[in-house]
Amino acid sequence: MTEQTRPAVRLTDLRKSFGAFEVLKGISLEAMEGDVISILGSSGSGKSTMLRCINMLETPDSGQIQVGGETIRLKQAGGRTRPADRHQLQRIRARIGMVFQNFNLWSHRTILENLIEAPMHVQKRSRADCVEEAEALLEKVGIADKRNHYPAHLSGGQQQRAAIARALAQHPKVMLFDEPTSALDPELVGEVLRVMRALAEEGRTMLVITHEMGFARDVSSKVLFLHKGAVDVEGTPHDMFTSAPSDRFRQFLSGGNGRI
Repeated sequence: MTEQTRPAVRLTDLRKSFGAFEVLKGISLEAMEGDVISILGSSGSGKSTMLRCINMLETPDSGQIQVGGETIRLKQAGGRTRPADRHQLQRIRARIGMVFQNFNLWSHRTILENLIEAPMHVQKRSRADCVEEAEALLEKVGIADKRNHYPAHLSGGQQQRAAIARALAQHPKVMLFDEPTSALDPELVGEVLRVMRALAEEGRTMLVITHEMGFARDVSSKVLFLHKGAVDVEGTPHDMFTSAPSDRFRQFLSGGNGRI
C-alpha cells in the first residue's frame, strides 16, 4: 500500500465501556488523506468517545487504531487497557490536532503564548520561528489583532478560531473537531465554519463531530451516523441527505438535531 492510498486514520472494531455501560460497540472507520468525515448522532451515541480514543484521551478496551499507517500498541495492565509505548504515543499524538467544544485555551496566557507553547517545548523549535508561524496562523483565522489578548477578552468564536490556530501550529496530519460550534452563540458559528471550510479546501484530513447539517452536506467527503455506540449508516453526503438511508437517520434529521 502506497503512502498516497494508506488511510490517514483507520479504526477497526473499536470497543469501549464505562463500567457496565458499553459506549462503543465495535466501530470501524477509515479516513483517507484529505477526507473530511462528518460524524453525526444524538447525544450519548458515542461520538466524542470515539474521537477521544483516536489520540488516546480515552483508551479503548479492544480494537485497533492506526494513524498514518502506524498501529497504536496497547497492553493489559491492572485489568485495564493502556498504551504500551509512551514514546510511540507521543509521536502519534504529535500528528493529531484536536479542537474541543469548549476551546481549552490557557486562560493565564495570551493568544500568541497559547500558540507557541507546544511548538517551543514539545517540538523544541526556536521562539522566533514559533512566533512567526503563530502570527501567520492568527492572520489565517482572522484574529491577528488579538495576538496579545487573553482568552477572556475574546468572543467564543474568536476563542475557537484561536484554538484551531493552536492545533495547526503542531503541523498535524489529522485534525479532530469535537462539536467545535456547539458552545457558540448562533451568530458566531459562521465565522468558525468559514475557517473549517477553508481548511477542507486546503486538503486537510478532518474528522468532525457536528450538528451543522449544512457543513456536513456541503463540505464532507463522507458522513457517518452513530446510534447507541454503533455505526448505523454511512455514505456520501449526497446519498445520506438525499435518500436518508435508514429509519433512525431519517428520524434524526426530522427531529431537528442539527442546523441546516
